[in-house]
Amino acid sequence: MTSIVETSYIYLAIAIISEVIATTALKAADEFSRFWPSVLVVAGYASAFWFLSLTLRTLPVGIVYAIWAGVGVALVAVAGVVIYKQTLDAPAIAGMVLIVAGVVVINLFSKSVPH
Repeated sequence: MTSIVETSYIYLAIAIISEVIATTALKAADEFSRFWPSVLVVAGYASAFWFLSLTLRTLPVGIVYAIWAGVGVALVAVAGVVIYKQTLDAPAIAGMVLIVAGVVVINLFSKSVPH
């Protein structure tokens, strides 16, 4: 049986994935001129914010936002490389590694995060 905190992290993961899908589809929506990618953007953001609101029932907003932003940045960058064949230079990669490292530090060592 999962705890309330574990459930909140599941909701956060769904929120992040939904936001990454929506943000990635935003490029394909081409200024909302393409119907299906536009639908994916709206549905993805709606889902992301719904699940983010569920997460905030039990986890601190600052911690949630740090995780959301850090993981989201990294995943959107990966999606850009894989789907749109965009390239990242060494400073961009290093910056994203530092962002993800910050998320890891928060989750492993912060007393603000329920474990």
